[in-house]
Amino acid sequence: MLKSACVVLCGMGMMLPVTGFAQSTEKSATKAVRARDLGVPFDGTPGTYNAITDVAGVEVGYKTLISGNGAMVIGKGPVRTGVTAILPRGKTDGASVFAGFFSGNGNGDMTGTHWIEESGVMETPILITNTLSVGVVRDAAAEWMTQKNRPGLFWYPVVAETADAYLNDIKGQHVTKQDAFDALNSAASGAIAEGNVGGGTGMFCNGFKGGSGSSSRVVKIGDATYTVGVFTQCNYGGRGELRIAGIPVGREMKGAAVCLEKKLEPEPELLQGSNLPLCDKTTMDEVAGNAAPVLGDGELGSIIVIVATDAPLSPDELKRLARRVPLGLGRAGTILANSSGDLFLAFSTANKGADDGNSSARDAAHVSKMERLTSDSMNALFLATVQATEESVDNALVAARTMEGADYLVVPALPHAELQRVLRAHGLLVESAAKP
Repeated sequence: MLKSACVVLCGMGMMLPVTGFAQSTEKSATKAVRARDLGVPFDGTPGTYNAITDVAGVEVGYKTLISGNGAMVIGKGPVRTGVTAILPRGKTDGASVFAGFFSGNGNGDMTGTHWIEESGVMETPILITNTLSVGVVRDAAAEWMTQKNRPGLFWYPVVAETADAYLNDIKGQHVTKQDAFDALNSAASGAIAEGNVGGGTGMFCNGFKGGSGSSSRVVKIGDATYTVGVFTQCNYGGRGELRIAGIPVGREMKGAAVCLEKKLEPEPELLQGSNLPLCDKTTMDEVAGNAAPVLGDGELGSIIVIVATDAPLSPDELKRLARRVPLGLGRAGTILANSSGDLFLAFSTANKGADDGNSSARDAAHVSKMERLTSDSMNALFLATVQATEESVDNALVAARTMEGADYLVVPALPHAELQRVLRAHGLLVESAAKP
């Protein structure tokens, strides 16, 4: 659970409440609403926190940047962005992990994956930010690892991105090294914030406000119990394709349409041709889902998915796990569109010390031993990955709140009551769990 924290509005000396940077320092009496709390049905058994942090050792931290309003001025704002940090073994353990990478559609960037593809080893934290801040965040990760005296002569930090260009002054490159340091240093285990936080701050998903989301599944294989955790930065797709519990809810829900608080002349380049209406009662409460306006072609954006597990998997098996992510995303409504960067990474915290890659000690043994699940034992993990991926998208959508960003663009939150109405009409709402 979280309490409100504050960030300084860049260059304005003001303070704006946001939903926390790191779970370790934010507790609150008010539990954030998630998809299950609304009565959305899901298969599978989640872990304690229903998050990637259910995998022992994994920590997540955020730095959220929100400042300014009005017309976009490159270099000044408005700013709606941030950084997410995922540490496979936490801040205090620099041991490498086995990993596997898969690209669903390559119109995006995830640094460090050439070495993962070559060796199957990942030696660094994972950070996620906006498209034009990958460089500074990568450099910050290397500097942070140097400060922490992590082993190795050099590293290939893993930094992924999605584009928040509609809500954020992305070309202003407002993310700094310190922001990446803050995300890394705030990382903690336990329940994590979702929605408009970290790298997901300025993202939209399926026509609604998107951002950061997570989920997990616990499975039993033979006599052993394993956990699969998923973290998503959701920034893709159109409203018409959104599916929750198998229903195209985006078409059936009323209201909550993308709109403008104020129209600018001349019309900003990014908004040209969208014919967005002014925000009023019709756009926010009454417009039918199939008549809701869309930005661009409705398929702009990307999605980053990180899968963690404590199951003993080899790099080839982790790539197989990453390849199952699109099946979960398909349930949620993505088609891995041409303009989307859909990049997926899976890692395992098992087999510690089996191979530290470039970070291996000079006197490390030339031969190591590792455990590996047999191929015919993988199905439970495949299913867990699909289920947790789908739910992580839904959790990002449910947690996100309406945001006004650059050029007075307003991206609405997923309307909870309307979602419940549609699911109830289809006989799918879990009434015993549903909160108003």
